[in-house]
Amino acid sequence: MQVVEVESLRKVYGDVVAVDGISFEVHKGEIFGMVGPNGAGKTTTIECVEGLRRPTAGSVRTLGLNPQRDRRALMERIGVQLQESALPNRLKTGEALELFATFYERALPAADRDALLERLGLAEKRDRPFAKLSGGEKQRLFIALALVHDPELIFLDELTTGLDPHARRDMWDLVRDIRNQGKTVFLTTHYMEEAERLCDRVAIIDEGRIVELDTPENLIRSLGAEEQILFVADGVALADMNFLQDLPVVTRLEPAGERWVVYGRGDRFVGSVVTALEDHRIPFRDLRTRQPTLEDVFLARTGRRMNGNSRN
Repeated sequence: MQVVEVESLRKVYGDVVAVDGISFEVHKGEIFGMVGPNGAGKTTTIECVEGLRRPTAGSVRTLGLNPQRDRRALMERIGVQLQESALPNRLKTGEALELFATFYERALPAADRDALLERLGLAEKRDRPFAKLSGGEKQRLFIALALVHDPELIFLDELTTGLDPHARRDMWDLVRDIRNQGKTVFLTTHYMEEAERLCDRVAIIDEGRIVELDTPENLIRSLGAEEQILFVADGVALADMNFLQDLPVVTRLEPAGERWVVYGRGDRFVGSVVTALEDHRIPFRDLRTRQPTLEDVFLARTGRRMNGNSRN
């Protein structure tokens, strides 16, 4: 069952094409991620799906409703994450939850709101002003406010931006918990690792267009990408390492500063390389492997890495 249906969505601001004719669906009960660099069109897309922006062209159906025409009915059924500057600094955590509960006809009863704060680790922060919350606590509060009316579909826009790695992983656990309660999550992120680890399906967007859409596993598998082995071998010349290129599982060998990078494929790739190094008495250290990632998918489809500038 589709909870979001987008067909040929286009959004133009003056001479700037922010979203350029994209189509996709979000399935009930999944974590759907839209990933791409800053300026790629992620936020504009999610705001059109929420009903916060009117598309220039194309059609959007969210929970079977027209987000523009049926906005009031839709807002009762979706949860939208706030941005950090949206709350007054002096507003307390508990007050914010009570305030937002008044915005909906079917908000959670008081006991369930208390349970929500407890589940999100905010019960002890009930009386703490917004300005005194940490970055992770603020994001958990934003999730609580998005869930205060028990919505079917939750939108999270760059939820973990600015958080440290530990807080980011805590957020991932919370999002999975939401999905496990039968909710659907539509999130945007510019962190490829986040999309790869968290999402059931991913749409990669660049310059307003979707360049790939599938599960993270299928996207990575579609590359047929090489695995990498990286290690340090001091004082060893390229001629001394050519034996590695004779291995059937090795596709190429490159020096990279103090490191060597061996590319290859196959179940025996790592074992074969390590055995060959030992057999040829090559002293090596700091060996590690690198598997293909969604970052490699983005590079293959766009010709640049995610930290490159987007033109939109």
